[in-house]
Amino acid sequence: MSPVPPNGTPSNPSDMHLTESAQGEKVQSVDWKEGQEKRGRLFVVSAPSGAGKTTLCAKMLKRFSHLSYSISHTTRPPRAGEKDGVEYYFITADAFKERIDNDQWVEWAKVHENYYGTSKEVIEKGAAEGNHLLLDIDVQGARQVKAIFPEAITLFIMPPSLSVLEERLRKRGTDADAVIKKRIANAEGEMAQKDFYQHVIVNDDLAQAEKEMTDIFAGYLSTDGLV
Repeated sequence: MSPVPPNGTPSNPSDMHLTESAQGEKVQSVDWKEGQEKRGRLFVVSAPSGAGKTTLCAKMLKRFSHLSYSISHTTRPPRAGEKDGVEYYFITADAFKERIDNDQWVEWAKVHENYYGTSKEVIEKGAAEGNHLLLDIDVQGARQVKAIFPEAITLFIMPPSLSVLEERLRKRGTDADAVIKKRIANAEGEMAQKDFYQHVIVNDDLAQAEKEMTDIFAGYLSTDGLV
């Protein structure tokens, strides 16, 4: 099953070609042409854990009624208050690995000892219905998605510094000290890849970050007559 692009459908097989992903794998992508049927836009948002990505994404979903959340799958246990099919689809490691073998993920990665993935079926269904999708994934996943969907719009949310990020994670009170240290180490590597993204927002002040993100989304969606 081939992915359906977020902004159109290839008019013939010659529009399809192979590109190389960040992992060196050959993946199928699409060349877009004028006059093709409008499809939903795909917004890809990444950030280190604790940078405020979840809060900002929730504000975008509330602000733009035509935007919907593309729910990812994970093997990590649900946190307090999380529900299956809302924040994530929670599945077992065995079920996740079976879908890897069956090529059912647009992207997947192992992060903090747990698997996370984006279902091809979820993206295809949203695109076919003309929905604008917001995809909340890590840096590895963003590169994989961009290789398949070149027209995806990528945003990276940054903390003002690693020390501020550590303070936020400790105040959250959900992770052990060893986990926090690992998240900080991972964040440093993620922040080093910010130039891959089309848009970078520093979340030093939440209201200002929200305004910047709203302006970015509005700029794209206004061309579709939705703002």
